[in-house]
Amino acid sequence: MARLTALAGGAALALTLVALPVVAHEHPSGITDLVTPAVVRVEAKARVDITLLDHIGDLVHVERSYDVPIGVGTGTVVSPEGAIVTLTGVVRSERDVAVHAANRIFAEHHDVKIPADFERHSLKDDVLDRHLKQCYPPLSSRATCIIDVTTDITVFPNVSPADPKGLKADLVRAGPRPDSPAVLMTSSRVVGSVGLPTAPLADKVPEAEGAPAGVAGFLGRPGPDVPYTVEIAHLGRGGGSGETGRPFADPEKKVDEPVKLGGLADRGMRGAPVIGDKDGHVVGMLIGGGKDARMIGIREVTGALAKAGIAPRRGAIDAAFEAALTRYHTKYYTEAAPGFQRVLELYPGNVVAAALLKESLAKRGGPADLGARRAVAPAGGSTSLWPFIVAAAVLFVAAALGAFLLWRRGRAAEPEPAAPPPPATQPSPVGVPLDEDAGQTVVVRRSHPFAVIPQQKPAPTAADAAPAAPGAPPVGSVAYCTACGMRLGPAHRFCGYCGHPSET
Repeated sequence: MARLTALAGGAALALTLVALPVVAHEHPSGITDLVTPAVVRVEAKARVDITLLDHIGDLVHVERSYDVPIGVGTGTVVSPEGAIVTLTGVVRSERDVAVHAANRIFAEHHDVKIPADFERHSLKDDVLDRHLKQCYPPLSSRATCIIDVTTDITVFPNVSPADPKGLKADLVRAGPRPDSPAVLMTSSRVVGSVGLPTAPLADKVPEAEGAPAGVAGFLGRPGPDVPYTVEIAHLGRGGGSGETGRPFADPEKKVDEPVKLGGLADRGMRGAPVIGDKDGHVVGMLIGGGKDARMIGIREVTGALAKAGIAPRRGAIDAAFEAALTRYHTKYYTEAAPGFQRVLELYPGNVVAAALLKESLAKRGGPADLGARRAVAPAGGSTSLWPFIVAAAVLFVAAALGAFLLWRRGRAAEPEPAAPPPPATQPSPVGVPLDEDAGQTVVVRRSHPFAVIPQQKPAPTAADAAPAAPGAPPVGSVAYCTACGMRLGPAHRFCGYCGHPSET
């Protein structure tokens, strides 16, 4: 058991040290590249078709169509099929666009001064004033205007060359407040055959005050002159959940981050993803504006997706991009370049992948490329992997030597089994003859004489009374061998069985 333990420990240590360079390939922290390919520009406008029924004089139908801006902001793609999260205030206006259209058509047709705004106005002319008020919603039986409002949402992806028309999207679910998450779904065909790149969503908001984060979004329609913008921020005190959100605060107090981020929100980054520094996942969305920018947490985002019946997921583009991105950030540019090329095959126009591919090709084989160092190491040049390899070899040899010594020690402590005794062979005693029928390998020894059984002498007869020959045993007597007990004949001088001389 001790031998097995030593061998297992040595092997584990060796494998651990050899695997250390592989651990260095894990996804690095502090990056926003995982999210920026999935950041999109969102523009929403209301198309108002209005018909003015002018019956002051002759009945006249006046038809107009107006495009009324609702909002602009930033969204994040969360599924390859085109599910996007942004803010409700970006795609739904709190102002009544029907009132705006009524003011415009009435001012144009009747040539009166009415501001083209979203307020209800009055006119000095009682007839025109009555007709204007009957033009405002809601629609009634005496209404002078028939109004139809449709919302037009366009999503501009982060691609190169820029898509001037963008992708049409439908509003799946809106929140109760302008700063509530809204869910969109693209209705037009997306670029490529495997959908859109997506952003990974975090499980929770970092709790530490001052935790660094990145905010990524667009300040205009994507194009050569309008790249995506990434701004560094820090989370302030608070949980980041609920209606109030979580503030931003610079721990060193060098920058007024609420004001800085509020200005970005007003310029088009409302709804921009807030990216955690630890693993590059989305932890929330930018809300507010002016001098008070905040963040709503990721739980509000995932909750809105669940109510809309949409499950966020990653796609084939994301898997290929993340693998290439890992190699890029660990400075294996030779291995990263084919990965970025594969991403561009799956999704042509990926701005982030194209930029990283260009940089990888420029650094491939150079002094900063760890992949090139590993490739030329056998030709005569040490790399950073050698210390790990040498340490692993030393530990492996030490473990093997320790296991061998333990094995020898255990073997010396074990008692050696006694040799079995040789088979007992009983030699034939010298001078003892073999049996007549015995073979060469069978020896019969009779070392103890049989007891002589006394025999009763029969009653003497007349023949017994006759005189016997000289030297012969007496008539009527029976003799036995005193060695083996065999009966002897009258003239036997030796036993016919064992050869023992008779005593007569």
